[in-house]
Amino acid sequence: MQTNKHSRPRHPLRLLLLATAIGTTLPVAADVRLPKIFTDNMMLQRGQPVRVWGWAEAGEAVSVAMAGKTVSTKADDKGQWSLELPAPKAGETLDLAVKGKNRLTLKNILVGDLWVCSGQSNMEMALNQCLGAADDIKAADLPKIRRLKINRVQVARPEADAPVATPWQVCSPATAGEFTAVGFYFAREVHQKTKVPIGIIDTNWGGTRIEPWVAPENPDVEAQLNGGLSGIYNAMIHPLLQLPIKGALWYQGESNGEEGDSYFEKMRALIGGWRKQWKQGDFPFYFVQLASFQGVSEEPAGGNGWAKLREAQSKSLTIPNTGMAVIIDTVPLAEAGDIHPKNKYDVGLRLARWALGRDYGQPQVVVSGPLFKVLKIEGNKARLAFDHVGGGLMVGKKEGRTPAVENKQEKLKRFAIAGTDKKWFWADAVIVNNTITVTSPDVKEPVAVRYAYQMNPDGANLYNREGLPASPFRTDAW
Repeated sequence: MQTNKHSRPRHPLRLLLLATAIGTTLPVAADVRLPKIFTDNMMLQRGQPVRVWGWAEAGEAVSVAMAGKTVSTKADDKGQWSLELPAPKAGETLDLAVKGKNRLTLKNILVGDLWVCSGQSNMEMALNQCLGAADDIKAADLPKIRRLKINRVQVARPEADAPVATPWQVCSPATAGEFTAVGFYFAREVHQKTKVPIGIIDTNWGGTRIEPWVAPENPDVEAQLNGGLSGIYNAMIHPLLQLPIKGALWYQGESNGEEGDSYFEKMRALIGGWRKQWKQGDFPFYFVQLASFQGVSEEPAGGNGWAKLREAQSKSLTIPNTGMAVIIDTVPLAEAGDIHPKNKYDVGLRLARWALGRDYGQPQVVVSGPLFKVLKIEGNKARLAFDHVGGGLMVGKKEGRTPAVENKQEKLKRFAIAGTDKKWFWADAVIVNNTITVTSPDVKEPVAVRYAYQMNPDGANLYNREGLPASPFRTDAW
């Protein structure tokens, strides 16, 4: 328990008098109790049995009723109980009644899909702080979108009850401004495209590294990671594990920005640990690659700042059932000194593409911009092929929240090329039949290519025709 250094422990007699004075309002030991994440307006995961758990007096009979079904159990010798009810119909709005020696009733519960929204400050950033959000907030009469906010706490051991900051809320103009902006735009896009109710669990903490979010039980942790493990996971993720979910969204990395391949190992431990503990198999885990930040380097070799971190994030796509939103084009150069980009609209929509294409039966949705696949050397040319070309490759231009459009007057930028001497030069890059040929008069026998491999690759403009930017990459391992 955290205490204020200026506070003094209360006198026992004073505590007794206080309890006597308000005794009629304090719950007795026998009262049945639910976790704090169970409130009015909550969202339950569709297609899954409804798992309800809590505490009561040891041996106390507890029953839970919902949708005409009632299930009973008894609290164990530690006063813990849990049970399951049959899965209700998706889209249903229900009440849930819990009866022990007292009675609890939760109202306006909705059945849909639950997504955990986690990470550091760019996931935590509220909708009312974002570019163009005023009109979105005014129009946020979306009763089938719900949000639960978890408080920022870390503890040494896994907790049973979550530190809820704001109970489940129905999305409305009065509440939406405080939602995680990324989660709001994701939820709105998926709901509007599918009509499925969407719940977002807003559990994030600005400035945090990845390590405290990793589950301590993961066998890879000790071998792969440094100190400070699991403290945030213990308080802000572990208490959620009995709640079935659809998937997770992750936006973090700035606080690990000095890292390279080690961050991939930590992502693997994070995702693997959550999946192991949730016991739902390889549920969808979609994450955000870091945006452009700080000044622009004209050094063609690149590799500065977050270049290697973004590379590790791209490598994380090798983990099963993951997806990555590329957002290097969402920060104008004039705003690149702000580590909190104001355009979260494109971030949410690009995450939603992965969910729509992979999880909501819309295979026609192109989920990503171009991702480097293979390099082939043809004399003095390097030819690049890509996955996720969609309708084809293009030179694109992006302004604000408007979709990227083809810019036929512009050439591809931010490509660099090197030979066996490992000296890098800015290169000419041309789209040919949905591949790219890269050349430079300074490199007669090329062996490697890099694209947008800088802290701020301002001007990088390779897109597919769906308006999604290519991820930075390098073909070498120098």
